[in-house]
Amino acid sequence: MTRESEVITAPRPLTLPDGRPATAGWTLDPGLRHLNHGSFGAVPGVAQERQNTLRAEMERAPVVWFPTLPARLAAARAEIAGRLRTDPEDLALVPNASAGASVVFAALADRPGGDIVVTDHGYGAVTMGAERLARRWGGRVRTARVPLAADADQAYRAVLAEVDDEVALIVLDQITSATARLMPVERVATEAARRGITLLVDGAHAPGLLAAPLTGLDCDAWVGNLHKWGCAPRGSAVLVARGPLRDDLHPLIDSWGAAEPFPDRFDHQGTLDATGALAAPTALRFIDDTWGWDTARRYMDDLAEYGARVVAAAFARSGTPSEPVDVGMPVPGMRLVRLPGGLGASRIAADALRDRAPAELGVEAAFTSFDGLGHLRLSAHVYNTPEDYEHFAETCVPVVERWAREMSG
Repeated sequence: MTRESEVITAPRPLTLPDGRPATAGWTLDPGLRHLNHGSFGAVPGVAQERQNTLRAEMERAPVVWFPTLPARLAAARAEIAGRLRTDPEDLALVPNASAGASVVFAALADRPGGDIVVTDHGYGAVTMGAERLARRWGGRVRTARVPLAADADQAYRAVLAEVDDEVALIVLDQITSATARLMPVERVATEAARRGITLLVDGAHAPGLLAAPLTGLDCDAWVGNLHKWGCAPRGSAVLVARGPLRDDLHPLIDSWGAAEPFPDRFDHQGTLDATGALAAPTALRFIDDTWGWDTARRYMDDLAEYGARVVAAAFARSGTPSEPVDVGMPVPGMRLVRLPGGLGASRIAADALRDRAPAELGVEAAFTSFDGLGHLRLSAHVYNTPEDYEHFAETCVPVVERWAREMSG
């Protein structure tokens, strides 16, 4: 953690090869500041154009299009797998990470009375799926309490403290959504394998943000979104499975490829519009060809750190701690800043702030809640600039402080 007295230098904004600002590569509303890439991503223009071209081709001759779709998807899978540094034969395409988790939950054999371990940082929709599976098994969901500032050892011990012979499944985020931190998934995976416990890793934020999210990770299943940091169109995500469980994984829609092996059967999804997945390699290539992913990740991390410092310093004037929140295992490109007063103390309250922000602040921003405290979650991408965060500090922080006073008064 950088000390407050240290000078944080603003990184130089990235530009397109022709010198235009990086944001010119996107079609984002110039009337809003887009400071929440981590929730839904943002699709660059070239990937939108590729998807539109594919859709036009599909609509010109649907009877020609759909029989050729599985081969097209297999080719896209191969390129995506290369970007993730994994084997294409281990990777299936799914609509989003939550859909991939649902596939895993549906595939697991009945375990009467079996328990499931999650953490209090888990993504709500995936945890809900785990709760439904636990009801099917007649077991219960155990929630490991991991302190926000827990380091890798502390987080590992907190998860394992909930594991015993009754546990049949562990669901663990690689990068947590609400709290923007890493979890020690590799260490938990090693112990889960030793005990014969199935491990599902939710890597929703990992593709693009981590250079090699699957390297050294030996889990039963891993899911990741391409539409977040990878900037692919929505509806493009991956499910990776390397062990025996893969033979039991089936797409949520049974279609004509049902008899095919994993992952080929996932390339047959009836008449779903798969153009987002087909355009995903274009988005990944755009970042790589324009700046290189290593450069992009360094910039995103430097910018998120700078933004957190600037915004936290602005909040400090109202008595909010002037340091960005210590999350124990920080993740590149994302930071937390504590909100003043009791703002955003619950998920519903945090979502309400998110919904107010575009109209009242002129920004798309992420407000999250953890353990009864509200946070501003900053997530930077290549189209963001230091001026985005300086603007938030100068113009938006006073409004957020007013919201806090109104709530307490």
